[in-house]
Parts: sequence; C-alpha cells; structure tokens
Amino acid sequence: MIHPLKFRPILKERLWGGTKLKEVFGKPIESDITGESWELSTVKGDISVVANGSLEGKSLQELIDSNAEELLGKSVVERFGKEFPILIKFIDAKQDLSIQLHPNDALAKERHNSFGKTEMWYIMDADPNAELIVGFNKDVTKEEYAESVANDTLLDLLNYEQVKEGDTFFINTGKIHAIGAGVMLAEIQQTSDVTYRVFDFNRKDKEGNLRELHTELALDAVDYEKKDDFKVEYGHNKNEVNTMVDCPYFKTNFIELTDNLDLDTAQRDSFTIFMCVGGETKISTAEGEVSIKSGETALLPASTQKISLQSTGAKLLEVTI
Repeated sequence: MIHPLKFRPILKERLWGGTKLKEVFGKPIESDITGESWELSTVKGDISVVANGSLEGKSLQELIDSNAEELLGKSVVERFGKEFPILIKFIDAKQDLSIQLHPNDALAKERHNSFGKTEMWYIMDADPNAELIVGFNKDVTKEEYAESVANDTLLDLLNYEQVKEGDTFFINTGKIHAIGAGVMLAEIQQTSDVTYRVFDFNRKDKEGNLRELHTELALDAVDYEKKDDFKVEYGHNKNEVNTMVDCPYFKTNFIELTDNLDLDTAQRDSFTIFMCVGGETKISTAEGEVSIKSGETALLPASTQKISLQSTGAKLLEVTI
C-alpha cells in the first residue's frame, strides 16, 4: 500500500526568478534567480523523487509503472496511460514573465506530440500594485495582433488585472497571459511544457542573447476574442470543501481549516493532491501520515479510502482528476 507522499522539489532558475521560494518557503536554493519549484512532475528529465517514508528515493514514474491503478485510479489510467497528467508548481516572479500562450490538445498533439496546457493560478502573495496579464482588452483580428507584434505595440492590446492573496485565475488554452513582477503563486496545469512566447520585453539572457520567440507558431493558437472567463469565484466556508475549478483536466477545491476535517474518498477514482498555500496540516490515512506547510505538496494514491486533515490553521488546494 502506498503511503502519503512528499517529493523533493525540482528547482528551476529563470531569468525572471527571485529568492522568495527560499525566504518564504525554505526551499533549498542558492541561486538569486530561482523562479519555479516543480512539486509533482513526470516531464522527461524532470521526474519527481519521493522524499519521505518507506518509498523514499523512488521516482514518481517508478511508482506509476508498478502501481498505476492503485496510485492514479483506473479511470485516470484509461485516459492517460502511465503518465502523470498534472504538473504542480510554485512560482516566484521577481520580474515580469514573458507574454505567452499555450496551444490546445489538438494543435499540441499535431505539432509536438504533447498535451495542450490548460492551467490555473492561486495567488499566494503579491506586492502592492502587482498585476497579471490575462487576455485582450478588446476583440482583435489575427491581422491586428500580427501587426502589434511586429510593431512592438502588443502591450496596448492586453488586459491587466491587479491581484492579491487568494485571487484565482483559470487560463484556458489560447489565452494570452503573463505573470507580473512581485507575484508568487501556486500553479496547477496539464503535464505539458509547450509554451509559445510572443513578447519578452526585449530582455537578454546572461549570455546577452534575446530569448526565442514563437511568433509564427502562435498565430494559429491564439484566442483573439476578449473574454471575461478567467477570474475564479469560489466559496470560503471554513472546514468545508469549496469548489474552485472543475474542468476536463483537473478539479481543484479550496479548503480552509480551523479544525480537523475528515474526507471520505472511497468512491474517488483518482489520486488526491494537497498543495498547502497557508499554515500547516497533518494528513493521515490508513497507510501513514505526512505533514505539509505553506509551499509544500503531498500526493495520496487513488486507493486511499479516508483522509484525515488535522490542523488549527491551514489553507489547502485539493486537486484531483
């Protein structure tokens, strides 16, 4: 039986990264430009390794290969095979990220033999006046968009959203977007690393080179309509499961604990992920227990029948398929 799992963070230096993942969460970082902590991943070359219990040192992919239905759930295996379908991250943006978008499943399959990349963001911390870019501020044509990219006027067409802790955004494929400077967030996404970068503020990397743009690839992937479908409204009832996002690729709930909470998961044909986005909690099952604090993540197998959350103060994102 698989006990509740924690994994070693996979830390990523980024041109726009900072030091908050170390200062706030205590991640084992030496760099001053660490932008991402990948918490759960089976992306090739970046496969998570168990950090606790009797399975310490095993990779997530090893566990899936040997215990697919027990870990993932039968219905998940039927859809995704022996691939973990979600990539879980914490992100620290000291500077603005590039403006980008992700192709849908069909386009990603055709061009990259990959899934598309639908994602969501939960804001954990934001400097005063920090912003995100999400979508356009008006409907644009493909020709208008292409002209704005060529003329360096794309920023004039974009929609800016000031953010604070707890704000949540759903980023469907095709939606142009960027995380702004001073934002730290939790990200839940399809397992895909396919990103079309369309503007990077003309920044240069440490070798003095401009980063690659994907101007032509993006043209057929962009959703050119202005849509107000990205801000997620959700309940904040304490010691209850509050639905945030329910899409074909993942389901995310918000749980704020001021007391212990028991969850019956006997009928859940999916793994369960808990991302701690505030405070700390102990997670107990018949197979074992694990504690997580803000900036940490736990994975529980689909075979788990009952989950006990023990805390006097925690905020959790619960993620399933």
